[in-house]
Amino acid sequence: MVRYVAFLHGINAVGKNPVEMGDLKKHFEALGFKKVSTYLQTGNVLFETDDTGHDTLRQLIEPHLEKQVGFRVPTLIRRFSEIKSAIENNPFDNVRAGEASKWYITFLSDTPANEVKGSLGVFSNDSEYARIVKNEVYIYASNYTKTHFSNSYIERKLGVSATTRNWDTVNKLLEQ
Repeated sequence: MVRYVAFLHGINAVGKNPVEMGDLKKHFEALGFKKVSTYLQTGNVLFETDDTGHDTLRQLIEPHLEKQVGFRVPTLIRRFSEIKSAIENNPFDNVRAGEASKWYITFLSDTPANEVKGSLGVFSNDSEYARIVKNEVYIYASNYTKTHFSNSYIERKLGVSATTRNWDTVNKLLEQ
């Protein structure tokens, strides 16, 4: 069995598309996943299953959730080992204690094409910047609510689906 995290995009975001975490857990258990748990109210579902692959899992989860909750829930899948690698691959050496709230990882559905990777640099400055490594975008934003590096901006520029979690959340997921 492999431990995975499903990052669900757009649920419980500022009162939009509310889904109870207990219900979400039941929806994943109905798919036959084991050791299902949720973390925070932002659509992080941890579960175990056979090593099936991201696309296969996504194609199983997304239509099931849409049927259960009544709206489309874009889902990005990562193995625990991939989350650990994402943390280790952080290209910025300056994540310091007390500043973790300014650091984010945006998980991408696919590795973006080489010709669009530089498109995020347009808005890099002293208060916010981003760098792509494989299929994650590492973001520093002194005020994320005002950042140019929103999910919709990243999706539009890179042509892939995206969902963002703060640095602390990503690290704490590994402790679950």
